Amino acid sequence: MRHHSGKDRHVPPLGRRAAALALLATLTSTAAPAVADHSVGPPDGRHRDAVVVPRAPSHWDPITPGKWAFRGGQAVMTERGEAPTGPRRPFEYAVVTRGPELGRIDYRARVRIDEPVSRDDRDVVLVFNHTSPTRFSYAHLSQDNTIYPHNGIFVVDDADRVRVDDQWDGTVGAPPAIDDTAWHDVRLTFDPRTDRVAVYVDDLRRPLMTGTDATFDSGRVGFGSFDNYGRVRDVVVRGTRRR
Repeated sequence: MRHHSGKDRHVPPLGRRAAALALLATLTSTAAPAVADHSVGPPDGRHRDAVVVPRAPSHWDPITPGKWAFRGGQAVMTERGEAPTGPRRPFEYAVVTRGPELGRIDYRARVRIDEPVSRDDRDVVLVFNHTSPTRFSYAHLSQDNTIYPHNGIFVVDDADRVRVDDQWDGTVGAPPAIDDTAWHDVRLTFDPRTDRVAVYVDDLRRPLMTGTDATFDSGRVGFGSFDNYGRVRDVVVRGTRRR
């Protein structure tokens, strides 16, 4: 025969059930917090994970609003931009203003070049580390890889853009990134701890372009074109907030 202590004999079934639920609640409350709240920086907690997903037109800040349409979850450049005064840099782009500025980033999206394939210089650009109209970095995705400004990774630092990718050998760069008008999966990663940049097109595990640049360590992302037009959708940026 099983013997019970005096304490057990006087706890009714409902009381034992309530005690079990209370214990479960205590254990659940100690679970790890969501990733977005997990500190990845120093003990002062200034650096934290963040996920930025622009969904509304108000989450984008284009250089020339009249050249853009935001519909169906897409940010669409409807026409070519105009050459800005000052340093040589992309003509038209929109910066994602939603969320914090980011240091380390993993920027993913789907992009399309709408310019006809009959133009050899057609492109779209992925902007990152944007802090002002003349201070940012960008990846140029083009069907041409035979001249300095095409199909590479660049930095604009209050001066004409400078190429920083490993693939450019002075004559040719990485294989052409986009040579049609279809949608393409793209990914751009940047880590300020190593200053490494990697750009992926369709194959999101093997980079098409790589580079190293320590000019900037944080900023905002964006999308646009040097002197053509295209569109982007499904933008998701994961990274560490810096400001």
